[in-house]
Amino acid sequence: MDEGQLHKLAQIVVDQQYSRGQTIFSEGDEGLGFYVVVSGRVKIYKLSAEGKEQILHLFGAGEPFAEAAVFVGACFPAHALALKPSRVFFFPRQAFTTLIQHNPALAMNMMAALSLRLKKFAHLIEALSLKEVPGRLATHLLLLAEEQERDVIRLDLTKSHLASLLGTIPETLSRILTKMVKSQLISTNGATITLLNRNTLKALASGEQRL
Repeated sequence: MDEGQLHKLAQIVVDQQYSRGQTIFSEGDEGLGFYVVVSGRVKIYKLSAEGKEQILHLFGAGEPFAEAAVFVGACFPAHALALKPSRVFFFPRQAFTTLIQHNPALAMNMMAALSLRLKKFAHLIEALSLKEVPGRLATHLLLLAEEQERDVIRLDLTKSHLASLLGTIPETLSRILTKMVKSQLISTNGATITLLNRNTLKALASGEQRL
């Protein structure tokens, strides 16, 4: 975006601060706009009728969320909560759609971001429905290594949040991590994990091999 577009965005943005554990919006709330994380960490999640949590997305600095509210104008389909003290920019739907009408490039950029989000979401659905938990974990570790561009990766989630993201419980996650260490697939040092055997991890992720 050029300086003029940024200036127009700055005129409609609402700067918001959230403390750790504070709800940003709840499922069913009216979608009045979308957000961009400036700092901190935000999780998007659903709750089952029994109260079980399933994390759908995790967003950090520079990432937008709840963009569908701009185009659909419907209620939010999930909950959003700050995992740590977070600063977010809120863009009201009505004011932003007015900008889009005069700056189509904004809409194209948002569509590109939504397309990437849909791709990640499709991978999550595939993992939860088709893969066993070791395969889900292997897939997640390989994706983190790809994003961080190295074999030594750092988890920025607690075990309970990672377990929720993978559709399991912390106890099961701990057992699988221990088995991966004993099988010399990974080594762990606190929140740091080193991938030792990418080929076997890829076989686990694809379902060709079991742990």
